[in-house]
Amino acid sequence: MPTLVPLSRSLSAFEGTSHGTVPGYLAAQMAGAILASLALRSLFGDVAHLGATLPGLGITSFKAMVVELVLTLRLVSFILGTASGARNIGTNAAIAIGGYIALAGLWAAPITGASMNPARSLGPVLLSGDWAWWVYVLGPIAGGLIAVAIAWVLRGPPAKAASLAAQGDIPDYTTGK
Repeated sequence: MPTLVPLSRSLSAFEGTSHGTVPGYLAAQMAGAILASLALRSLFGDVAHLGATLPGLGITSFKAMVVELVLTLRLVSFILGTASGARNIGTNAAIAIGGYIALAGLWAAPITGASMNPARSLGPVLLSGDWAWWVYVLGPIAGGLIAVAIAWVLRGPPAKAASLAAQGDIPDYTTGK
């Protein structure tokens, strides 16, 4: 999933997921990215910057950060609009979200690499020595948080039932428990 870090933060802020679980998700994602980069380095050496997403030729770091912010804002908006709470449209949500990721990758890959995920970018950057890391951390996190803010303004805070469902505590209405 291209945007696990912003998504976990965004869903936590919007759907009422326990904030205590977010640091564990973030740590697991970062550790996985670093371990994957270590595995790639041990197998192949520092080939192609270990798959690090870097700004394209002639693209400044600031411009790349803005593009990553917009990409992630749109992605999290798609996710919150199709796969959260009462707006869950089931398996069609995967088609909409996957379609957005594919289209975003097509137009933004030459500009920024279309990362949309700080964990995916941070692991290779830390180990390859390319230090445009802040582009791929600040942009997606800011984009995810802005998407949540927009959703709050447009829809209001989540309902108690949505918060319970996000935590896996769906009440059984047939028994009243």
